[in-house]
Amino acid sequence: MTTHLITNIGELVTNDPEREGLLGVVHNAAVLIDDGRIAWVGSSSTAPDADSKTDASGSAVLPGFVDSHTHLVFGGDRAEEFVARMAGRSYAAGGIRTTVAATRGATDEELRTRLSEFVGELSRQGTTTFEIKSGYGLDVESESRLVRLAAEVTDEVTFLGAHVVPPEFAGRPDEYVDLVIGPMLDACAPHSRWIDVFCETGAFSIEQSRRVLEAGASRGMGLRVHASQLGEGDGVRLAVELGAASVDHCTYLIDDDVRALADSDTVCTLLPGVEFSTKQPYPDARRLLDAGVTVALASDCNPGSSFTSSMAFCIAMAVREMGMTPAEAVWAATAGGAAALRRTDVGRVVVGGRADLLELRAPSYVHLAYRPGVPLVERVWRAGIRVN
Repeated sequence: MTTHLITNIGELVTNDPEREGLLGVVHNAAVLIDDGRIAWVGSSSTAPDADSKTDASGSAVLPGFVDSHTHLVFGGDRAEEFVARMAGRSYAAGGIRTTVAATRGATDEELRTRLSEFVGELSRQGTTTFEIKSGYGLDVESESRLVRLAAEVTDEVTFLGAHVVPPEFAGRPDEYVDLVIGPMLDACAPHSRWIDVFCETGAFSIEQSRRVLEAGASRGMGLRVHASQLGEGDGVRLAVELGAASVDHCTYLIDDDVRALADSDTVCTLLPGVEFSTKQPYPDARRLLDAGVTVALASDCNPGSSFTSSMAFCIAMAVREMGMTPAEAVWAATAGGAAALRRTDVGRVVVGGRADLLELRAPSYVHLAYRPGVPLVERVWRAGIRVN
């Protein structure tokens, strides 16, 4: 085994709760990596020897981004739909069916090649842990194929057969739920850690969503929920009641939703790329944070409502539009994402954690919001291995 030292770090974000401040910032810092794990964190002046070194030249270093909500396995795109929305057409969940048709028509190799390209995008932009949902197959064979392909590139695979009701089940949503929690779940559970449902008008009712989530829980799967994206509803409180790891979107919340989240360990995952792309109102992160809710940021990278893979972009939008400070947004994109995935080994720079790190071409994490759209990620390590 060899050790590697990253030294001369001007500003190190650790997210270590044992250190001062939300981000546990250490100045003039160094990090020792041993066998893919963080072995030591401290001042450059007291750093131990190592077999090799990287000089950060005073730049900022952060934990790798943790993107806890993506849909990366799909065919086609929906650029025309985006143009129509920018011209004033409203967003509706039904557009998902366009991607379903393109995905069903793509070969495994076409989907795998495109997925590999997206994974490369994530890596170059500093994302070292990411979740992938299915949901663009909506039949047993296609959904099984999507989770199988996703499992080739991440351990964080989510079965989202309950994305929308496909055309062949139009007017028969309960019959489709029977398929989702029966043969489709049987085919997808072996490849999936999580189960999700789009609990929303135009997708699945609260009763149907409960059936989906309880079926997944009975198979030992963790729970995730899409809720309150298009309007107020009961999905957030259902997620809390069932102990979901996260409830995502949360654009339209009532006070009872906020109280339920604050009194739970369910993470509220906000997806500012969606509001950017759909022209919906941005969620009020300030309201959630002030109430004591744990907030994560994620990209929701998908071809319909948020075709971005940039966590830096999401940080900038969260600061500009959602009332978050730069420190809160960075925490939400790293430690917050880890909490949404129930992970303790990523999202922080602490001894024993996985050595997932990104170096910025900037002196401070603040530049992620201060310089939006600028490619600031200089180097990326995943499990101690340089990947960019």
